[in-house]
Amino acid sequence: MIEEKMLILLRQGKVSKWFSGIGQEAISIGVVKALDKDEYILPLHRNLGVFTGRDIPFAKLFSQWQGKFDGFSKGRERSFHFGTNEFHIVGMISHLGAMLGVADGIALANLLQEKRKVTVVFSGDGGASEGDFHEALNTAAVWNLPVIFLIENNGYGLSTPSNEQYKFKYFKDKGVGYGMEAYQIDGNNILEVYDTMRNLSESIRTKPRPVILECMTFRMRGHEEASGTKYVPQELFEMWGKKDPLSNYENYLIQEGVLNQDLISELKARFKKEIDEGVESVENEPDVVVDTHYELQDVYKPSEIPDSVAKHQDLQHVVIIPATENKTKKRYVDAISDGLRQAMERHPELVLMGQDIADYGGVFKITQGFVEQFGKGRVRNTPLCESAILGAGYGLAIKGMKAMVEMQFADFVSVGFNQIVNNLAKSYYRWGQNADVVVRMPTGAGVGAGPFHSQSNEAWFFHVPGLKIVYPSTPSDAKGLLLAAFQDPNPVLFFEHKVLYRNIELEEDVYDDYYQLDLGKARLVQEGNDLSIITYGAGVHWASAYIKEQNIDAEIIDLRCLLPWDKDAVEASVKKTGKAIILHEDTLTGGIGAEIAAHISEHCFKHLDAPVKRVGSLDTPVPFNMDLEQNFLPKERFKVAVQELLSF
Repeated sequence: MIEEKMLILLRQGKVSKWFSGIGQEAISIGVVKALDKDEYILPLHRNLGVFTGRDIPFAKLFSQWQGKFDGFSKGRERSFHFGTNEFHIVGMISHLGAMLGVADGIALANLLQEKRKVTVVFSGDGGASEGDFHEALNTAAVWNLPVIFLIENNGYGLSTPSNEQYKFKYFKDKGVGYGMEAYQIDGNNILEVYDTMRNLSESIRTKPRPVILECMTFRMRGHEEASGTKYVPQELFEMWGKKDPLSNYENYLIQEGVLNQDLISELKARFKKEIDEGVESVENEPDVVVDTHYELQDVYKPSEIPDSVAKHQDLQHVVIIPATENKTKKRYVDAISDGLRQAMERHPELVLMGQDIADYGGVFKITQGFVEQFGKGRVRNTPLCESAILGAGYGLAIKGMKAMVEMQFADFVSVGFNQIVNNLAKSYYRWGQNADVVVRMPTGAGVGAGPFHSQSNEAWFFHVPGLKIVYPSTPSDAKGLLLAAFQDPNPVLFFEHKVLYRNIELEEDVYDDYYQLDLGKARLVQEGNDLSIITYGAGVHWASAYIKEQNIDAEIIDLRCLLPWDKDAVEASVKKTGKAIILHEDTLTGGIGAEIAAHISEHCFKHLDAPVKRVGSLDTPVPFNMDLEQNFLPKERFKVAVQELLSF
């Protein structure tokens, strides 16, 4: 009846889009009624029954669908693109396979918290063609996660029939390849769906493991209403119309004496009243009040530091000071390892995930010895499934945990790009769920590793609201900023330059105890009057060495945090010196320096005595040959640019 009401509202222009689940209702209802109310379900477009089955007030749902502020997403999302921890539902994003890995994370949290709970995630037969499907199932199988991968096989992915999606006959045949159980049932028989789900969930709670459940069904309307159904042979509608789950179950209940026409009429009248009242209450709600300041402030979850521990010290902006002043000389790599260990001690809900990070200690040996201290439950080797693991990090966050995902090299993050920019980054803005995930990214050139292990890819993410990007240049900054990243409830990409890891010349005294630095605050490396050098990462050391060598009176600003970046520190320096040069290792075109240069030109123009200069690496992939690589890097071009700026 809600479906029918939505189709009317669609024709009236009161909702913009609707994905009908008519013909597939038995699956959603069978699933939701077989599970405990606190077990998470990750549904898709056509799973209205999951939401009504969890007794979400109709008015709340209509408010969501009509883009009102009192919906689940404050008017920022449509249909079922939202989540609600109150009702233990995590809605989809349009990249269909992305939520399968998230289900892995929720299931992993249940395992680690020793809760005997099942997680159910939906996929269509079309969405199961995506790489996320394989990654999520493979990871769940390796880790024995208590998750049911439910595939609604309705024969079509939008208009593409199954025989153009895959060559195998049934999804149940995939089980043996993943080493997991797989079942196929009649998805239009609500009793079969319910009975199967109830038995499976009871079994999985006792013996945690993943299962494939293929539900054979049919979509009686288009992918969404605008697409129509002309591409579907009419005989399929006739065949599946006889298997309609609503009419068949209703007839069965009449035959069994559970229902009669009077009771049916009474139920429909009650439902109609509820639905009409829900629609009417939403129509009386005011339209969303546009408030730009509120929108901008609601991209990140606030990170609160109690006043009792807040303190600024020297130029480091220490916001949580160590218990003692004891310091030990540490290399960059040691400081990161020390910070990671102390984060694990401070946050028992923190889980580390990455390729080879357990017994092997990671390719850079940063987590060496961690398994012995924290165990394999919290220090987890992962399959080569970056997308699923990043999704799992999000799932852990949904369950109130923290996650660190180590990219073996920053270059490899490209295969998990969607999870970062569309799930982690947008989650808090979309439905108020923060993604408490730190992604560590060993980055940078200078070691002759070629184009797939040397890229500086921070600019890929600089354009994405909701992310924070950190890029320390010193051991003390690396530890303090890493600990701050774990304290921050938002997704943080933490870049670590590989050349800095074991550089003895950069070794410095670092606090032994836990401390945090202020995310978003730049560091004044040295004061000067003739020009401002704004840089980060390895660029800090290139600039410092050249300025010292030439005895130039330059001011060096180490950004440390790239998103958000410290506009106040940059502006103050440029207004003081009147000249600015921005140096980064990333390629020049589209680099972060372009944004900073534009900001300086716009906000400091009348203080400038020369054009703003940018220096970056060549606009080529990173070459393997060491001589070619040194030419690729901007160190020598930076020296020329500094002299040109000084003589302007």
